[in-house]
Amino acid sequence: MPPLLGPIADSQKFSLDASGVAGFFGGEEAITAMATVHLYRGRRWLGWYNSPGSYTIAKEFGRISKSRFWSGLFPGSNHDPAIAFKLDVKTGPKYVASRSGTVMQQTGHFAHLLTQGTDDATPFPLPATRTTTNSRISIVTVPEIAYHNLLVQTMSYHHAVFASFPILVSISTCIFSALFADWYCFAMILLGIISSGVTCFIIGSGVLDIETVKNPAEGSPPGDGILLMQNGVIILKGKEKDVNAITKRKFSLKLNGAPEYTAIGLCSLLLEVQFLLQLLLIPQGLLIGQIMFLTSVVASWAYNSFLASLDNEKLQRKLFCETIKLHESAIVGFNAGTRTSMAAFTCFVLCENLPRPLKDIEPMKILLEFLPNETPVWQKWWEQVVAQVEKEEDDTSIFQPGNVNLSGLNSGEQALLTTLLQDAKDAYEGYIQTRDLRQPLKNTK
Repeated sequence: MPPLLGPIADSQKFSLDASGVAGFFGGEEAITAMATVHLYRGRRWLGWYNSPGSYTIAKEFGRISKSRFWSGLFPGSNHDPAIAFKLDVKTGPKYVASRSGTVMQQTGHFAHLLTQGTDDATPFPLPATRTTTNSRISIVTVPEIAYHNLLVQTMSYHHAVFASFPILVSISTCIFSALFADWYCFAMILLGIISSGVTCFIIGSGVLDIETVKNPAEGSPPGDGILLMQNGVIILKGKEKDVNAITKRKFSLKLNGAPEYTAIGLCSLLLEVQFLLQLLLIPQGLLIGQIMFLTSVVASWAYNSFLASLDNEKLQRKLFCETIKLHESAIVGFNAGTRTSMAAFTCFVLCENLPRPLKDIEPMKILLEFLPNETPVWQKWWEQVVAQVEKEEDDTSIFQPGNVNLSGLNSGEQALLTTLLQDAKDAYEGYIQTRDLRQPLKNTK
């Protein structure tokens, strides 16, 4: 009986032919991994490994280049660098400024990142006579931003330990292929290392910055306002120019060679050439060389998968908060039992410490953003909440049904109003109880 491994051992009769797979396999993971190159310090120096998915990467990032030539090679809409690297792809919730009256139906990428990060803080439960839905309230005191010295601080070098794995494997398999005199596979692994390394270096040389309005109109009121979410609200407190960084602005990525980005196009072309040469030459190699090639591809894919598994938005949020010096101590969370309590509590906080009578803020408009219901019951409820805001006293007797004019309401409406007034009373009691909890936020300004 002939040996079972005989056909496999004979490289003249057996071929893995992994060349076609290498251009597409792991493409999505490679794209996601490449998108982290601007988030980690020194990451641009760590792309020297035989990364799979060269064809997919070339098609994705080749569209950054802007000229007829590059548009012909890489058809499709041209991407702004920040969009191509997923640095400006999400929209945030509606924003309403309590003092200036500004209303934005959609905010920017930073507002979206902030909404994902406020859930990390452990919420303080507000008094709740009843619970219909847990409504999250987060108060964010935006610090003074020094725009003249605003540099995005990328993540640490710790990731370099993991990057050494695919680099060492790729170099080792390249050397082994040469030792076995398989120059086809040696050349293809070496070309993969060079094309991936050069692309990572060129792309990673871009400068990550924050694009914002540094000098708003003179005399602008404070930027206090709210970000409205489906089951929650974020209260922003700070100067107009600082709040603008969250509501209106985004990351900007400045790559070399703007506006055509020819270097990016050349890197993408190199990746496509690599893919075509792999199709032609890897099948010509020996079995051992093909195994070495496949080993380097798998090791690189494992590293790309590791990078792709990281929460990209969490990294961006961390970088943004560290850049503007928005510390965890500047964020405090609360849980309200009903949306009604959430609306009343938000109104009390936004009007806190403002001189009475109120001039630059309309509590009624704030309440209407949460509860746009203009029935007689809600109108009477609004009147009581606004009256409590105007006088700002610890006494909550204004929310007693006996102190409300119930004329014109039937028994069912009176019962509903009693319930809603209790929600407002719970909110105000929570507002009083959490004064000390909110006090440290004032010291972060």
